[in-house]
Amino acid sequence: MGLTKTEIFTEKQNRLATVFKVLGHPARIAILQHIINQNACICNDLVEELGLAQATISQHLKELKNIGIIKGTIEGKSVCYCIEDTIWKTIQDEIGMFFIQNPQSESCC
Repeated sequence: MGLTKTEIFTEKQNRLATVFKVLGHPARIAILQHIINQNACICNDLVEELGLAQATISQHLKELKNIGIIKGTIEGKSVCYCIEDTIWKTIQDEIGMFFIQNPQSESCC
């Protein structure tokens, strides 16, 4: 099998697939939930909270940052992370629109 032909899909389809891929790891979900539950930016307490190695958490944070769902700011020697509100809302809307579709399954299968 070759490369995925992402160019044959719409920008929205590719974006949604990327979001689902990034959110498809439980550590990333846990990171997002922790940040949300803190109701503030978090700095350096994810290792103790999640029980994962710092390098592993850093990689997950990088993936979340790549889709823009979190942002980081440098404060001294640490990086503090928080939810990027605009992107969070956009992703909420995109996922909501995907699941609001009503498949007509009564007449098949």
